[in-house]
Amino acid sequence: MCQLLGMNCNTPTDIVFSFTGFATRGGLTDEHKDGWGIAFFEGSAVRLFVDHQSAVDSPVAELIKRYPIKSKNVIAHIRKATQGQVSLENCHPFVRECWGRYWVFAHNGDLKEFNPVLDGSFQPVGNTDSERAFCYLLQRMRRHFGEQLPSVEQLALFMHEITAEIASFGTFNMMLSNGEALFTHCSTKLYYIVRQHPFSTAALTDEDVAVDFSQVTTPADKVAIIVTEPLTTNEQWTQCESGQMLVFVDGDVLPLALPAALSPVLPAPQAAA
Repeated sequence: MCQLLGMNCNTPTDIVFSFTGFATRGGLTDEHKDGWGIAFFEGSAVRLFVDHQSAVDSPVAELIKRYPIKSKNVIAHIRKATQGQVSLENCHPFVRECWGRYWVFAHNGDLKEFNPVLDGSFQPVGNTDSERAFCYLLQRMRRHFGEQLPSVEQLALFMHEITAEIASFGTFNMMLSNGEALFTHCSTKLYYIVRQHPFSTAALTDEDVAVDFSQVTTPADKVAIIVTEPLTTNEQWTQCESGQMLVFVDGDVLPLALPAALSPVLPAPQAAA
């Protein structure tokens, strides 16, 4: 399956170090060579790069490694295809508009027989289970909250319900952001780390690269990195539990009192006729 990388910060930060190690897994140190993509929130806009080439062969990926784009929310993905052909339209992250702002989504997993009825408000362009899940999630979200953008806390409760529902069809490790917060759900494997003062040196697992964060940060900086597999060899990463949903705001985990199990907000998806 695929691999995910996310970053959430309290101040715009570049992801060059983490992406350098992550991209290596796209065909060199791992087998995820069926395309890749990365999305950066910049104010109300999203800067999106996708390529159906493997990340280790893509000139666009080389650009990202050398171009320190600063953002408070970033989502990246390297793909190993399980559903849908290897093509540009099937590369994550996917982007849609809702409530006048962009939403970015990426998924690692395989949803079996997931064919929800879509009402036309959000439609897939490609033919992956991931993009169908994103469109269904947004459809349900818009139907549930109506015309007004909900708070992060309201969204968190909704995401807790809808991710559990979608995960009942298979593996659903996912990342979703609207530029304000980064929502994550773990089915099988997801790790995170929060880097803050006092900063130390980190060494990549997949590349012979290290950085002393104390030289490139301020004491007020706080950066959360979320990834399928830990990126560094000398840092303490926290493994998410199966079924756990976390929300990251300003570089830290948002404290939430989420119930252990909930009934669906709306009826579960039905198979398309």
